[in-house]
This record gives sequence, structure tokens and C-alpha cells, in this order.
Amino acid sequence: MSLALCDVSVSYGSFLVVDGIDLSMQTNEWMAIIGPNGAGKSTLLKAVAGLIPFSGDIKVHGESQRAMKRKSLAQRVALVTQDPIIPVGMTITEYVLLGRTPHLTYLGSESQEDYEVARIAMEMLELLQLADRRIEDLSGGERQRTVLARALAQEPDVLLLDEPTSALDIGQRQSALELIGAIRGGRPMTIIAAMHDLTLAGLFADRLVLLSEGRLRADGRAAEVLTATNIRCFYGATVEVISVNDEIAVVPVRMETDRGFDHGEIPGG
Repeated sequence: MSLALCDVSVSYGSFLVVDGIDLSMQTNEWMAIIGPNGAGKSTLLKAVAGLIPFSGDIKVHGESQRAMKRKSLAQRVALVTQDPIIPVGMTITEYVLLGRTPHLTYLGSESQEDYEVARIAMEMLELLQLADRRIEDLSGGERQRTVLARALAQEPDVLLLDEPTSALDIGQRQSALELIGAIRGGRPMTIIAAMHDLTLAGLFADRLVLLSEGRLRADGRAAEVLTATNIRCFYGATVEVISVNDEIAVVPVRMETDRGFDHGEIPGG
């Protein structure tokens, strides 16, 4: 077992954001955390990464996070946030090398091995030809891949992704998720991704966990979690869940089909 959460709760002041989560994950498993806004998805990822206080326990390969030094935890767990800080003026190579920081000795500089790890990460994400480009000159998809490469250079056992495709168009989203899936073939790791797109979550993740109001509401494969009842109950949305080639697609259903406009009439015109 690579990761275990035991009765994990997180509060901001008197407000309970994550409430008694129990989860366990196997090595190389990809779990998507879904749920409405404010469900506690991002907060739970930050707790796993050791960035915020929590009650309960989180174990990485059986070792309690509380017993681990910050550097040791950073070597095992990498978090890619929704809006990562991108220093202006850095090249892709320089930025990806930042992922090696947890592995450097105090006041140490990058070794040839660190450069090789960074090179492999850039190669996996098809960035080698852009290695000398400055990050501010990249497209959204290229920047997303660069951030992922930095996380890979960290060589984590657990990769946490907070809305990894939020700023991408549909083609870039699919490409990014295909790359994330391919990463596991190159280096086995456990992946937890907070995701809003339910269809893509069901298509790519091995397992879905549904949170609402900080609590675990459903846990299982896409067909078990992505039901019209669950989505209506916890998202307040009316959808049709369709099976396409044994995959699940979640399609919103428009409730009001006649808005009262004549053909050709433009509202406010």
C-alpha cells in the first residue's frame, strides 16, 4: 500500500473543510477526486502534501507523515497546484531542475545525475526541443507539461494534481491526461488528481472518489460513482449518464427547452 489516510480532517478556524476521510491506495493506482466546488478536494491534496495541519494520520509506504522530515516527504510526494508560481525569465530546463531541490544536499548544486533526471522528465513530456525556451513564452499546453516535468523530476512515489487540465482546451486536456497516464508506464507512481470534468475523470482514472461537504460520499469505478442520482444529489445537476464503448460519459440535460423567443429573435435586440 503506497498511501493511507486514516480519519483525516482539516479545519480552517471553526470551519470543518475535510471531515474524517479514510482512504488507501495501491502503488501505480490513479485516483480522481471529484465533487462540487467547496467539497474539500484541494484541501485534501494539500494535507497529503504536508502543506497544512490536519488531524488523523497520513502514511506513505507505511510511514506516518508526522514522523517524516519535510525534505523526506518532498522526495516522496509532489503536488502540482492549479496556479503554480512560474518565475519570470527561467528556461524550461532551469524550472524543471527545481524539482531536484529535495534531493540536493545543504548548499549543494545540481549534479550530472540531477541534470539527467531532468532531461528524462522533459523527454517524457516532449519538451527537449523547447529546453532553452523561457517559460513566459510558452503556450498553455507547453506550460502545463513543463510544470508536470518539474514534478516528475522530483521522482515522487505519490503525484498530486489539482485540476491539471483547468486552463486547457479539450484537445490539450486529452493530451495532458494521456501523458499523465503514460507517466506510470515509465515510472510507477500513485496519482491523485482533483478533477472537475466528470467524463474525463471516469475515462482516465482507475478509481473515483466523490467528496461533498468534506465527506467521502462514494468510492469505486466510474460506473459505480458517476450515476445520475449521485450527480443530482451532490452537484445539484440533472444529467444523463451514457455508456460509450464501455466508458462512461456524463451529459448535462437542459430542463427548459422553450425560452419563449420567436425564431430569429435576439434577446435584448
